[in-house]
Amino acid sequence: MRVVLGVSGGIAAYKACSVLRLLTEAGHEVIVVPTAAALRFVGAPTWEALSGRPVSSEVWDDVPLVPHVRLGQEADLVLVAPATADLLARAAHGLADDLLTSTLLTARCPVVLAPAMHTEMWTHPATGANVALLRERGVHVVEPASGRLTGADTGPGRLPDPEEIVAAALAAVTPAATGDDAGRSAADDLAGRHVVVTAGGTREPLDPVRYLGNRSSGKQGYAVAAEAARRGARVSLVGANVSLETPAGCDLVPVQTALELQRAVDRLVDGGGVDAVVMAAAVADFRPAHYAESKIKKTHGEGDDSAPTIELVRNPDILAGLVERRAGAASPFLVGFAAETGDGTGDVLALARAKLERKGCDLLVANEVGDGRTFGQDTTTAHLLRPGTEEVRTVGPGDKALVAAAIWDHAAPLLR
Repeated sequence: MRVVLGVSGGIAAYKACSVLRLLTEAGHEVIVVPTAAALRFVGAPTWEALSGRPVSSEVWDDVPLVPHVRLGQEADLVLVAPATADLLARAAHGLADDLLTSTLLTARCPVVLAPAMHTEMWTHPATGANVALLRERGVHVVEPASGRLTGADTGPGRLPDPEEIVAAALAAVTPAATGDDAGRSAADDLAGRHVVVTAGGTREPLDPVRYLGNRSSGKQGYAVAAEAARRGARVSLVGANVSLETPAGCDLVPVQTALELQRAVDRLVDGGGVDAVVMAAAVADFRPAHYAESKIKKTHGEGDDSAPTIELVRNPDILAGLVERRAGAASPFLVGFAAETGDGTGDVLALARAKLERKGCDLLVANEVGDGRTFGQDTTTAHLLRPGTEEVRTVGPGDKALVAAAIWDHAAPLLR
């Protein structure tokens, strides 16, 4: 595939070197088109060495070849990373005052822009209007990440990781499979949708220093959220005790306990307009009945090896509550997760089928968990079960992004 990699003049231009490497290592032919400002951050020799091709930002170079028209005409994909506020404005209003903006104006292939700028620039109404206009025209604008910016500033506007950018760009040229959306790409099949994803593991406090918890890292839930954002959804990510970086384009709602997670999800759903809820978090079934205001001490008497008895109470079944509250309505689409080890009553699939019937959700994702399995790992195997059929789709073993894509491949057509 022939890719034009545009680079505009922001400090994040150095990250485009990694984007270029990922694309070339995947076998794509990449032509780098930097702006004059970008060359002040990363010089032409670097781009030429990494791409193996000459680099120019001027429409006056190689005039007989008409590069300002030819590059856009012949490209299979145009990706700009980073895309500054200035570049977004020029692209939105059809300016063509250098080689990159001329290429954007002549391109008839998928165009993906990965913005990077200070928070004040990203949240300015002018930038918002430019992004909206570009999206209306079919341009894929990747939501920036939130994190450390230039200097001591933090907030939304950070360029997403190169791997996220490349995944979003390549997805933009993947055609939808069938149906009324023929010709659309998987990169925008959730456009206009609001989804809620829970991730991580809840912690139920016992005293100021101890809690009941589980081994969930949040990796699967974050992968589900990142995939939804990549496909164009507005994503509310309810993260329970997760130390991962918030995926680009996701609004993080941090929680700790099962009750906090329930309140966060209910508040989002009650606000209306939620199309899907994916309950990927590992929610504790029980919590201590009593919280000790000070650290529980062990006794030190000679021969005294006693230990306190901890009384537990059940936490609410959040997924079952969501099913009950929607009272048969088609929305939101509900996805549950079953972390199973198998026991004397059945194997993982048997227990998962029983849970699907008991919960009444629209899709159940079953994982086999245990020592060194699924929780905290980068790879997993998942079984996707649907009500009313014995059919099971098994995904993996593979990375958790593969499972995330399978979930939305199933759910997205049903939301439309």
